[in-house]
Amino acid sequence: MTDIKTHTLLVELGCEELPPKSLKQLSDSFAANLAQELNKLGFAFKECIPFGAPRRLAAAFTYCARKQSDKQVDKRGPAVSVAFDSEGKATPAALGWAKGNGITINQAQRLKTDKGEWLVYKALVPGQSLDTLLQGALERTVKQLPIPKAMRWGSSDIEFIRPVHTLCVMYGHEVLNLSLLGLESSNIVSGHRFHGDHVVSLDHADKYVLLMKQQFVLVDYNSRMRAIEDQLIAQSTALNLTPDYDNALLEEISSLVEWPVVLQAEFEPAFLEVPKEALIYTMKDDQKYVPLLDTKGQLSSIFLFVSNIESKDPAQIVAGNEKVIRPRLSDAKFFFDADKKTTLADKARKLNTILFQKELGTVAEKSARVMQITQAIGALIHASEQDLNDAARAATLAKADLVSNMVMEFPSVQGVMGYYYALHDGENENVANAIKEQYLPRFAGDELPQTTAGMLVSLAEKLDTLVGIFGINKLPKGDKDPFALRRSAIGILRILLSFNINVSLSEIVSKVAGLFGNKLSNKKVEAQVVAFLLDRLKPFYADLNINADIVSSVLSSETKQSLSDINQRVMAVTEFAKTDVAESLVKANKRVANILDKNGINLDNIANINQTLFEEQEERALYANYAAVMENLPQLVEQSNYTEVLTQLSSLKTSLDDFFDKVMIMADNEAVKANRIALISHIRKQFLSVADISVLNF
Repeated sequence: MTDIKTHTLLVELGCEELPPKSLKQLSDSFAANLAQELNKLGFAFKECIPFGAPRRLAAAFTYCARKQSDKQVDKRGPAVSVAFDSEGKATPAALGWAKGNGITINQAQRLKTDKGEWLVYKALVPGQSLDTLLQGALERTVKQLPIPKAMRWGSSDIEFIRPVHTLCVMYGHEVLNLSLLGLESSNIVSGHRFHGDHVVSLDHADKYVLLMKQQFVLVDYNSRMRAIEDQLIAQSTALNLTPDYDNALLEEISSLVEWPVVLQAEFEPAFLEVPKEALIYTMKDDQKYVPLLDTKGQLSSIFLFVSNIESKDPAQIVAGNEKVIRPRLSDAKFFFDADKKTTLADKARKLNTILFQKELGTVAEKSARVMQITQAIGALIHASEQDLNDAARAATLAKADLVSNMVMEFPSVQGVMGYYYALHDGENENVANAIKEQYLPRFAGDELPQTTAGMLVSLAEKLDTLVGIFGINKLPKGDKDPFALRRSAIGILRILLSFNINVSLSEIVSKVAGLFGNKLSNKKVEAQVVAFLLDRLKPFYADLNINADIVSSVLSSETKQSLSDINQRVMAVTEFAKTDVAESLVKANKRVANILDKNGINLDNIANINQTLFEEQEERALYANYAAVMENLPQLVEQSNYTEVLTQLSSLKTSLDDFFDKVMIMADNEAVKANRIALISHIRKQFLSVADISVLNF
């Protein structure tokens, strides 16, 4: 009888402290990989629950089957024509097959197919036990973990991301006997390093979370993150301040502690004279502290941090963390004061000693190109003289903070420090802002430049890198993109759309490529960069929940317009795809496209429509409706009113349906046939003035 009993399966690897930046991924992968293995083996379970803490990886599977289901397997034997002789007696081949399956020939059944009739034995294969198959499943699970660099410990050859000390494998209240990473399974787990017991016995898999909590370990990763966040919000609210953290910082803190206790500390207010970005950088990135901001967004001298122990004397822990942060803030203040002794212009003169890229020259040369690009693009979009001057000045100084003490110590504040130094030097606010905005957007969802000068510098900086690196044939391959060109491309697209820059990508890229002189060896650089930018449109619009086939329909129309124009077409097709007539018109366009392809029709040279050759009422009606639509269509296309263009063309739906239903396009009379093809060709060409909707999927 099949064992239908189910219990929770729990597997825990007890380790030394795992790398905090990898813990979340390791935890999720460990649970997901083991779940996949159990599914492949046919061990059903209700829910997979991942657990992860600094000193353990674990996963629980509720209502997990102890045994695979029995399976019926058809074991095919010899063909009936071979299995029996002319007298109907079983042949040696048939008898041997039956014996091998533990049956008599009379117990065999027959299977009829189109290719003949065979003997078959419908065998019931008993399911195997979890006790037997879990060993291999765990080995494969561990092998598949994303471990970039494994380590060894002691005298063993066993490798893992960190030394492993315990292996707990329980099914309900039972220990499943197996071995992994040199350890034998048991019901032993370890508590918190300081608050808990070193050796703890677990008497049931379902009690794991509760037992670990009693041992001062919040083993559920997401619960631990929520506990930290709740404490951060509660304490900052009490102070009338706002905690400055993102999910990445919260995850990293959660990966450092098993029993989170949020404490409040403070540094000397004098450090607030240093730009807040540098202070926040060292607090968050170096110390994993949570800065606090006031209602105006200014940094407070009070900050929060997360301790891994519940101390009887928290003042000692607070004092220790205040002592740790003070030298970092002192360094920042020293560097800031030292940097202010020289101007950005002075610093910029040192950029000719820093290599940007061997074939493309120094950072000073890059800065000079970026300045020229701002002027070239500014002229294309008719920027004001003031914005052009501010962009030129900002581009000249934009990279100067790279040689500052502050940026060399805190690299992530480049650009931001240039902003503060520019203001200190007496540069105008617009120039300072443009320097700060040069790297925007830095990541998906990041803010965009807000000023025209900042937009020009940011766009120029990214285009210089993109065109330059493509120009020396160092294109990104696969997942390798050392110059972050994909990120730059998305940034370029976002800026062009945000500022509604109505200039073709080809013209912009051509202007940029021309400024490199003879430095570029790739003769196809312009076409490749434009294609690279257009290729990024699908993931870009995917983030806006716009289907890839809509983007393809616009790009398939071979438009040479600006990104602004492409965006208007995408939005128009998106609205068109929602209409009741869309599916019918898409099918009609597919049909026309096939006819034109088979007949070698070039839409750039379509024959005129001859009304005297019309024979059917439906083709006359279609032409009349088409002619009515064409009275306004060219003007609408000229105005880029693509939504209205598609609305007007959609009115042809009924007459197009009637035409295809009742008119034989491939008439015997060649002149009539050519005239009918010309009619649908002209209609097809009007749709293509917006997009090739034939590529849409319904």
